[in-house]
Amino acid sequence: MKKIYFYDTSKKTKVEFVSLKPNIAKIYVCGPTVYDNSHLGHARSAIAFDLLHRVLKANGYEVVFAKNFTDIDDKIIKKMKEEGKSLEEITTFYIKNYKNDMEILNILPNSFEPKATENLDAMKEMIENLLSKDIAYKTDDSVYFDVSKDKNYGSLSNQASDENSQARVEINNQKRNSSDFALWKFEKASDVSFASNFGAGRPGWHIECSAMIEKHLAYKDEPFQIDIHCGGADLLFPHHENEASQTRCASGQNLAKYWMHNGFVNINGEKMSKSLGNSFFLKDVLKSYSGEVVRFYLLSSSYRANINFNEEDLLVSKKRLDKLYRVKKRVYEVTASKVNENFENTVLEALNDDLNTSLAFSFIDEFINSSNDSLDKNPKDKTLKQEIVANIEFIEKVLGFGGSDAFSYFQFGVSLELKKEIEDLISKRAEAKKNKDFSKADSIRDELSSMNISIMDTALGVVWEYR
Repeated sequence: MKKIYFYDTSKKTKVEFVSLKPNIAKIYVCGPTVYDNSHLGHARSAIAFDLLHRVLKANGYEVVFAKNFTDIDDKIIKKMKEEGKSLEEITTFYIKNYKNDMEILNILPNSFEPKATENLDAMKEMIENLLSKDIAYKTDDSVYFDVSKDKNYGSLSNQASDENSQARVEINNQKRNSSDFALWKFEKASDVSFASNFGAGRPGWHIECSAMIEKHLAYKDEPFQIDIHCGGADLLFPHHENEASQTRCASGQNLAKYWMHNGFVNINGEKMSKSLGNSFFLKDVLKSYSGEVVRFYLLSSSYRANINFNEEDLLVSKKRLDKLYRVKKRVYEVTASKVNENFENTVLEALNDDLNTSLAFSFIDEFINSSNDSLDKNPKDKTLKQEIVANIEFIEKVLGFGGSDAFSYFQFGVSLELKKEIEDLISKRAEAKKNKDFSKADSIRDELSSMNISIMDTALGVVWEYR
């Protein structure tokens, strides 16, 4: 098996990936809090770690991949009150929307998709465990985690507190330490609440992930529960630090052997954030650009880098992806043979080096150029065409783009009404050709051309694209 290297955020260096069990990789990604539609930040994280999923699979690993849904949270409760809807109504709606968005972005299915509300027993058990060890303690308003009881607290992020995190930790004079965080928030008036042995209430955010990992993914016989824990860079502290600490104190195991974090998506130089009011919803982008183009764009920079979103760069990405599909048009209806070994190895080698998409994309650009040159010289070379098709299929398998129909790709943005008009004209042209009225057939082709529609006669019928 080829060597794979990833940047481990906690170690602040690139390390070789060695799975806890041979040929198996267990991965957990912090998923969305489902109170609103997906934005480009959600897409960035999903695509980055979908790439990780694909690369490990391409290297022969069995990947067990979990992404949670936080479906109980202050923001969700606020949304309930604003819209006069139940918790289930709000969360079901936004989970459905999120899953639809992920499908459009060609995200591989998850092995597990745990919801916080469906794993409350696991959270309560972990909290009771921590209470029994006096690592957790009760106050009037919550059950808190005592960070001073964990001598390794801060070792993941290399920080134990900061001003920003303190703002998210509720002030309570009964707390032992200012950095202590809530494991369970006791019931308040008009709040969402669940029964427990230590008092009615609801879980804190951090305990949710720790408990769901232990229940659905964790090895019980290893020093680490899972191989890789992933999430946005903003989650490193305090969320992931608190997760790691809880798990360490409750189970005696470390949570994850490796930690990976994706960079931010910035708009106008500011981190995308609901609170800043600059969140760019994915659904708005997808009205003008296909999911495939958005995916290509977000993959074109290192997953660790911050991206300054702008439509000009998105358009550049589209034009770059167009070139791949123009090659695909030239080998339309050809069946794949075997992927070129050198091409496969060079692309995979790039991706095995901390998911280096920039380098992988440069190899794909070279493949596009050389394919066009070879097809110009040998337009009827079937062996050549079959290999090109196989290479494109490999690109789709490992990077998640290039898998659409070569002509349908160029039909994006055409309205249903216009599609019907185009199909009607194509039918009339076919009828004219059948009646040997070639003048009328040519006239219809010209009419389609004036609408920026180009057509191609194939053995499977007429195909068209919007120019």
